Amino acid sequence: MKKQEEFANQTSMNEKLKYKYVNIKNQLIDLEDDVKHSVESQLEMLAKNTNSGISEVDKLKDALNDEVELLDDAADMFARMHRSCSNASDEIKTRIKEAKEYESNKKRFRILKPTPTNAAIDYQENYDKHFAKGNTFYKLFWVFFIGCFGGVVVETIFCLITRGHYESRVGLVYGPFNLVYGLGALALNMILYKYRNRSKIYAFLWGMLVGSVIEYFCSYFQELIFGSVSWDYSNMPFNLNGRICLLYSIFWGILGVFWIKEIYPRMAKWILKIPNSFGKILTWFLLMFMLFNSIISGTSVYRWYQRVQEVEATSDYDKWLDERFPNERMEKIYANLEFVKE
Repeated sequence: MKKQEEFANQTSMNEKLKYKYVNIKNQLIDLEDDVKHSVESQLEMLAKNTNSGISEVDKLKDALNDEVELLDDAADMFARMHRSCSNASDEIKTRIKEAKEYESNKKRFRILKPTPTNAAIDYQENYDKHFAKGNTFYKLFWVFFIGCFGGVVVETIFCLITRGHYESRVGLVYGPFNLVYGLGALALNMILYKYRNRSKIYAFLWGMLVGSVIEYFCSYFQELIFGSVSWDYSNMPFNLNGRICLLYSIFWGILGVFWIKEIYPRMAKWILKIPNSFGKILTWFLLMFMLFNSIISGTSVYRWYQRVQEVEATSDYDKWLDERFPNERMEKIYANLEFVKE
């Protein structure tokens, strides 16, 4: 009964909106005709007096300049309205389509739960007043943290399937974490979040751009700071300095769609299960751990590079790194890392 009343209220609201829209639309059509006839008349008068000099018709010139300002302002306003209406229309169609797909998948797959819609996640976060709702710091950290872990798991399984053996894909010395995957997940979420309820084409294009930029700069800074590279696309067509290529940029676009439509909603649902009572405390604890892990990892890789260059340890910390992270251990952790010869 309550739902029927809500639907009835929404229907009534739609009728009011339609009534207002029809009235405004008719007024705008009339205004367009009036402006057209007025401007045509004034321009005809301007053309008639051009030979005698435009300075002789100052009032007409001023009137036309005023109309130019009004028309420019109207053009800007209608352009904004066009974008706003197009975006709203696209979101409505996308939400209806995804709701239908969810309903269909729910009936088809009775054992495996279908991916929740982003709209449903948004509603649940607001309803629960969750500490990590929206695209805030807490949500972004958990996206980053899960991305660091999940990326390693996925690529390790992929390596096992395609190569038939285990190969380390981690990026930190403690735990199955890789900052590249975490940063990729973080960047994708920051950019694609506002398109979560929009058509897939937006996620594809932005995913393609964001992923390529991340991959390029990760490669650039790794070589700049550590003198090493972990991938090289120089033999691939349409590559840029061997750091990115068209094929993998397209993969990033596909990942963008898969991320915001499939991975993120499931991830957000997991995050929703973290209780508000200690969610923030746990977030800060894990953040400190990741910072510590990153510092130790970065300095151990740099010290490894120094050992390759036959640079002796000059501090107690360097000696501790040599003892705790010798070359043999580093080669197992970073199986694909190669130092660039100077």
